[in-house]
Amino acid sequence: MRRLGHHPVSWSPGDRELPDIDAAVIEPGDADGLVVARRMHAEGVPVVFTSIFPPDETLLALDPIAYLVKPFPLSALERALSEALGRPGEPDAGPAAAIVLS
Repeated sequence: MRRLGHHPVSWSPGDRELPDIDAAVIEPGDADGLVVARRMHAEGVPVVFTSIFPPDETLLALDPIAYLVKPFPLSALERALSEALGRPGEPDAGPAAAIVLS
């Protein structure tokens, strides 16, 4: 995340308050990751999934901006985050806070 110019934020499902973030990068295969993804989706936070597993209907129902299957090029994550932040084609549009659970 830092290499892409974003500020990573740590958060866990046990935390009551959502951090003030612009997007979330989540590993949905982890039980905690799925809980976080559902909460972020409910709050309207754009989510990018990164996983070694292919997507299933449950995950796609959360309407992720992108579902990246590992390994993937850093440029794919950069494009997905730009889209999640509403800045398609502008990977260097400035820092954003993003939660990372992967």
